[in-house]
Amino acid sequence: MTLNCGNSFAHLSDVALLQKLIGVQQSRKLYRGSLQPLFAATETGTAHEKCIVAMELVRRCLREQLKRECLLAAPAAAREYLKLHFVGQGHESFMVLFLDAQNYLIAATELFRGTLTQTSVYPREVVKESLRHNAGAVIFAHNHPSGIAEPSRADEMLTQNLKSALALVDVKVIDHFVVAGASILSFAERGLL
Repeated sequence: MTLNCGNSFAHLSDVALLQKLIGVQQSRKLYRGSLQPLFAATETGTAHEKCIVAMELVRRCLREQLKRECLLAAPAAAREYLKLHFVGQGHESFMVLFLDAQNYLIAATELFRGTLTQTSVYPREVVKESLRHNAGAVIFAHNHPSGIAEPSRADEMLTQNLKSALALVDVKVIDHFVVAGASILSFAERGLL
C-alpha cells in the first residue's frame, strides 16, 4: 500500500515542491541541497513550521490508511508511518501499534522515551496499555538515532520478555521494527520472534 493522498506532483523536483509549500523566496533562502534540515523540529520560522505541519499531515494521512486496512496486508504503509514518526529524533523512543483481532490499527502510542543510546521499557506498562486498548495484537517499534538498524542483544531479550508477558493476556506480538533513518529492520523477517 502506498500513501494515497494524491500524486499529481510526483514529477516535480524537491525545489519545485518546496516552492509550492513555502514560496520561491523562502525556498531559495533555506534549501541547501537537502530537505532534512527543513523538517527538523529544532529549526524555527514560518517556513520551517509549514514543513513540520506538512510532515504531520502526511503522518496523519498514513495513520488513517492504517486504520482502514489490515496491517498484515499493508506492511509497507506501516514501515512508512514508522519512518515518519521517528524522523529527526535525537533520542531513542519506543512505540506500540495496538491492533484489534483482525489486525486493524486501534492506536499508535509512543510509550517510552530515552536518551541518545537507550530507553527503558517496562513490560507492565505495555501490558496495561494493551488491555486498555483491548488489543488482540501489537507491533513494537523503536528507533536507533545512531543510524544503524541492527537490533542489540538487549533489544532481542526485551522483545522476548514482552512477548511472554503479553501471551499471558492473549495479546499476540506480530513484529518489532528497529528504525534508523531510512532503514528499517523487522524482527519477524529476521526470524527473531
